Amino acid sequence: MNYFEQVLQNQILINAVIGWFCAQVLKTITHLIVYKKLVLERLIGDGGMPSAHSATVCALATTIFINVGPASTEFAIAAILAIIVMHDACGVRLETGKQAQILNEMMEIFESMSNTSLTTEEKLKEFVGHTKLQVFMGALLGIGIAILLG
Repeated sequence: MNYFEQVLQNQILINAVIGWFCAQVLKTITHLIVYKKLVLERLIGDGGMPSAHSATVCALATTIFINVGPASTEFAIAAILAIIVMHDACGVRLETGKQAQILNEMMEIFESMSNTSLTTEEKLKEFVGHTKLQVFMGALLGIGIAILLG
């Protein structure tokens, strides 16, 4: 069996990827419902409801828990990784998004004063972090996927 076939049979990896993918699709749908506008960038973008970061690491950790066991080294590593990723998503990255929003607003004021405009590439990304609810919902999604798919 070659490496590619082995990767495709790795349930732990598959569940983590499915967790990420489902969260990204749900994030795009949620954005469409809330803002009444389809933004395909949400399919790969950061931030939003639910957290794809949380869904991914929780699907990973839960699948390891189910397949390898709670006393395993693999589960310990995955659990600590999940805690760090989720803490970062609703901590540092959320604050970074808030700062980006404020800086973008300041730049708009400067633009209006100088009659110049910034390109979309020059504006800072505001959707980079998650609220605690977004992280929690992503975690539930990842855990649910792992339980359903084993």
